[in-house]
Parts: sequence; structure tokens; C-alpha cells
Amino acid sequence: MKLSDRTVIDFKVAKIFRENTDRINSVDFATNGETIITSSDDDSIVIYDCLNGTPKRTLNSKKYGVDLIRYTHAVNTALHCSTKIDDTIRYLSLHDNKYIRYFPGHTKKVVTLNMSPIDDTFLSGSMDKTIRLWDLRSQNCQGLMHLSGRPVAAFDPEGLIFAAGINSESVKLYDLRSFDKGPFTTFRLPQDKDCDWTQLKFSPDGKLILISTNGSVLRLIDAFQGAPLQIYAGITNQKGVPLEASFSPDSRYVFCGSTDGKIHCWSTETGKKIAELLGDHPGPIQHVQFNPKYMMFATACTNMAFWLPVTDD
Repeated sequence: MKLSDRTVIDFKVAKIFRENTDRINSVDFATNGETIITSSDDDSIVIYDCLNGTPKRTLNSKKYGVDLIRYTHAVNTALHCSTKIDDTIRYLSLHDNKYIRYFPGHTKKVVTLNMSPIDDTFLSGSMDKTIRLWDLRSQNCQGLMHLSGRPVAAFDPEGLIFAAGINSESVKLYDLRSFDKGPFTTFRLPQDKDCDWTQLKFSPDGKLILISTNGSVLRLIDAFQGAPLQIYAGITNQKGVPLEASFSPDSRYVFCGSTDGKIHCWSTETGKKIAELLGDHPGPIQHVQFNPKYMMFATACTNMAFWLPVTDD
């Protein structure tokens, strides 16, 4: 089944989960699409089975707190940031809820964490104005970059380059093999006066970069030339919360939540809004992610919702 405007419009909430007592602060699908993992401000990690539509396991991280949870390439391990004690990144075995390794170094809150799509490398960015490059096999940082402001960062789908968004005004591209030489290209964008960049993502085909904000706009730029392609506006975000927007697996659509319970969807080809879907969320929908393998997406506030296309015929 291929995604089309019609399919997008037909998406409905198929299941709502109320496993959490506080805001879900991050979600991540496994690359095989069979499970999704979430972390929450209530210090819990919940794994859901996407095929059966059931919660699978709940783990707790009461001591360190948990944020920005990410699957590694093994579905039984994950990385996450801490919300208590210090700003160390932790590598967790989901199988027995034990830590495999710690990655110390950041001195302020970690605000971006990304696993390489091809190997055991990952990158982290922090309010301490640094981006660090790591390897899961060593607790020592493999590379350190000092920046002029808060970073957002992401790997491209090939895992050969990464993009860093700095000060909500420029995107710098680095080659992983020689990133210590500095960026090989920099794109400057008009600065948003009333919001900050909160996330950056490459499209699955590697041609586009999506910039999420804590305001009511998203920006889409060309990943090669940095040309601004589209601005997606009209999202309700009165509380200034960071809203995670995501691409569909075919790169043709962008989905984003809002603070008023709506999911917005635009076409990346035309920039037109395709749908406003009503999600039954009591709080701000901070996360929307499309399953990489199956025709479903997930949205999260304090609750988690699974969406499926439901046709009336």
C-alpha cells in the first residue's frame, strides 16, 4: 500500500495507551518497525508492540531520569539522556534493565541525540554549546566541536555526513571522516524572531532537511544547496513547546502535532496542507513519528496513540 493524499486523510486513531503519568518526552521506532520505545518525565521507558498494538514492557529509571531515548542497531539496547544527577548519556540493555556503558562529558542538558544509521557511532548536542561524537564501544568521546549556541543535529540517511543547526539561523554540514576540519558547507537562513529551532531531520531519501521549532512554523530546506523550499505554518503552539515533526518513509509528506489536538500533514512536493487530523490527546502533541516499515504512525502527549488508515468503504 502506497501513501497518497487519500490515505493520509483516512488515518484515524486506532488505539490509545495511557501507560504514563507524565509527558512522553521522546519516541523512537525500531528500524524493523516492529516496536516503538518511549521515555517519559515520569522516569519510565515503555516499549510497545506495533504489530499487536500492545504495551510490551515498562522499565524504570528513577535514579537518573530518562529523556531522548534512541534504539541502537540491536533492538534490545537503547541510549538515553539523563534528567537527574548529571548530563551523562547512558547505554542500556533493555533485556535486563542494566547499564552497559556511560558516556560522560556534557556539562549541561543534552538536547539532541542521534544514532548513526549505519554503525555504532552516535552524536549528542548540549546546552553547553558542544556537539560530541561517540562510539558505543568506548566511553571516551571520539570528537568534540565547540559552537556559538544551542545545537540541533542529525545524520544523513547514508551516515556519511551530519548536519548541525546553530543559533536557529545556520545549518552546517560536516563530513564524518574529517569533521575536525570544520563544515564543508554552511547555509544561512532568515532567523525566526519568535521561535527557536528544536530539531533537525533529513528526509529518508536524503534530499531534504526539516527544521522543527518551538513556535508555529516548520522549515523545509534543500539538503544540498540549503535553499529554503517551504515554510509550513498554521500550527497551534501557544505554550512554546518543542514540536517534533517527521517525514513519511517515502519523504513525500511531513507530519506535525500541535497544542490543540490536531495533527497537520503537508506535501513536501507542493507545500500544500493535505490534512488536519483530530487526535484525542488531552495535552500538547509533542511527538509524531511514522513507522519506517508499516502503514502506521504514532503520536504522543502523556498518552500514546497509534494511527492506521481506515477507509469507509
